[in-house]
Amino acid sequence: MFTETITSKEAGSNWETKYRVLTPTTLDVKNEEYTRFDKYKSKYMGRYNSVDQSKTDMSYADFGALVTAQEYSFKNGDILTGTVVQYDGPQKALVEVGAKTAAVLPLREATISPLGDGETISSFVDVGEQYEFQIVSDSRDDGQVTVSIKKIMYAKAWQKLSEQYADDPVFEAEIFQVNRGGAIVLVEGLRAFLPGSHIMGTGGASEAMVGKRIPLKFLEVNEAANKLVVSNRRAVIEHSMASIKRGDVYDGIITAVKPYGAFVEIMGMSGLLHISQISYDRVENLEATLAAGMAIKCMVIDHDKAAGRIALSTKTLEPEPGDMLRDPERACYCVLTKSDGT
Repeated sequence: MFTETITSKEAGSNWETKYRVLTPTTLDVKNEEYTRFDKYKSKYMGRYNSVDQSKTDMSYADFGALVTAQEYSFKNGDILTGTVVQYDGPQKALVEVGAKTAAVLPLREATISPLGDGETISSFVDVGEQYEFQIVSDSRDDGQVTVSIKKIMYAKAWQKLSEQYADDPVFEAEIFQVNRGGAIVLVEGLRAFLPGSHIMGTGGASEAMVGKRIPLKFLEVNEAANKLVVSNRRAVIEHSMASIKRGDVYDGIITAVKPYGAFVEIMGMSGLLHISQISYDRVENLEATLAAGMAIKCMVIDHDKAAGRIALSTKTLEPEPGDMLRDPERACYCVLTKSDGT
């Protein structure tokens, strides 16, 4: 048999009804309905202690509202403002964000940029300063959360690049590393792929390019697919093609010799010197005439600015037909006089 340990007046209150304690006055040890917990509760729990709320500073309802107001609910992806309160070694900082315990900012989440040698958490955040943080992990057991500045920087970088992509600007970025397919460059802290076929005048990527800043244009900006592709070729062509005119003569360097002609780099762009444009005489052995690395003067005879294609000629610069085959160096430096006398 159970007896209520609160008065009928107290039972009328919602709070008191919810939290009233029923204690059995006697327990029949043979009654299997009683659990071991019931027996311990009967012996040790005691009775309900009534409180005169009129003599307290705060009612139960007010106290409950205050507790609710102080409860913080965190979930992954939330962005909030916090204050760095202290460093916890070189690899993390403790941040006050209103949780039960200080949140943790790991070094790996402090910046979007690659970490340099000797950099610690103090290189990126200062104690006492406020920053925006994003929740990346919420431990419900101890109330401690892990926060990130990197996530916020990452989202802002994608937003900025998406806006720039619409404007299609020429910009500079540093080559971070190279691989078999091309190079990796850093654009607003994000890793972008630069295909080897879009690197002008080098025949691909090389270790010597690491750390070098080069002009670029976007090929693809796709945050959903995490795909950022850039082109050095587009940037160089856009800049150089604007000044190239048919009939102009340029100094160039032969970068490759093929059976059908040679590729010549002029003004950072690659142009084709077709075998039919080398000399007015028949070319029997192209490799015996031209070689990679040779300096040469060429005349632009055609170009496609949209596609970045340039057609070159050296036979138009021959003092006499066949001079390019007999003495390429002499023939190349005998430049035709322009119609304006220059």
